[in-house]
Amino acid sequence: MEYISVAKMAEKWGLSERSVRNYCAHGRIRDAKLIGKTWYIPEDAQKPERSNKKNNAPTLLQILKEQKAAKMTGGIYHKVQIDLTYNSNHIEGSRLTRDQTRYIFETNTISFENESVNVDDVIETSNHFRCIDMVIDGAGTTLSEKFIKNLHAVLKIGTSDSHKDWFAVGEYKKLPNEVGGNDTTLPEDVADEMRKLLADYNALPQKTFEDIVAFHVAFERIHPFQDGNGRVGRLILFKECLKYNIVPFIIEDNLKLFYYRGLKEWDREKGFLMDTCLTAQDRFKAHLDYFRIVYR
Repeated sequence: MEYISVAKMAEKWGLSERSVRNYCAHGRIRDAKLIGKTWYIPEDAQKPERSNKKNNAPTLLQILKEQKAAKMTGGIYHKVQIDLTYNSNHIEGSRLTRDQTRYIFETNTISFENESVNVDDVIETSNHFRCIDMVIDGAGTTLSEKFIKNLHAVLKIGTSDSHKDWFAVGEYKKLPNEVGGNDTTLPEDVADEMRKLLADYNALPQKTFEDIVAFHVAFERIHPFQDGNGRVGRLILFKECLKYNIVPFIIEDNLKLFYYRGLKEWDREKGFLMDTCLTAQDRFKAHLDYFRIVYR
């Protein structure tokens, strides 16, 4: 009997390595064997079915679209809107709390007593809700420059940045910028770099979890916009996971430092960022289990 590694079987089945290791550890893969700390899997092993899998079960994307159209509260759509908006904005310095974010989403009003609130934080929170709707509505489309620029335009419209002559809302940056003390692509090279990145990514026959994360790393290193790159990048992550029926994830504030480290160390050690994203994915799976949403 021929055996192959977890990495090769994960690629073959279109799963994360963590998922394959979990299947091995729980005896879900017949004749898989552990040698030292490494699992080896029969080459002809069958991909395990999830125990809660049902025929014709709707995908997460279908459920999000249905709950969005129904303006449903208390479901996964409601939770994604609040959790993704709060955490992604908070990573970038927003001072709004999760409860304040929820209040804006649920009531479309502002009522904060005895404290000052940054107007841009409120506007960008409201705008981010619209961006998530764009991601859900456009999840099935091919990722393009037009879609990415539209995300940025919606995120930043009406903010103080949108009134600055040098800040190009919905367009690539005009001035050099840096992230984490590191240089990014110069403005005059951004368009070419983005077109190449998208062409290479869209040419992949089947996107894996790692492919989507790798695209995110490259996008953040280009840093195509003057500001808002992190939030746009994480929205793209969510969109692409939905498109390929991969469980998406939300980088929560307490994972921020690990996330930044993973972006910085990607070339040397991909595991830092992959483990962070897989941890975030495991947390999102717990929400799907709670709402009884089937995933692979």
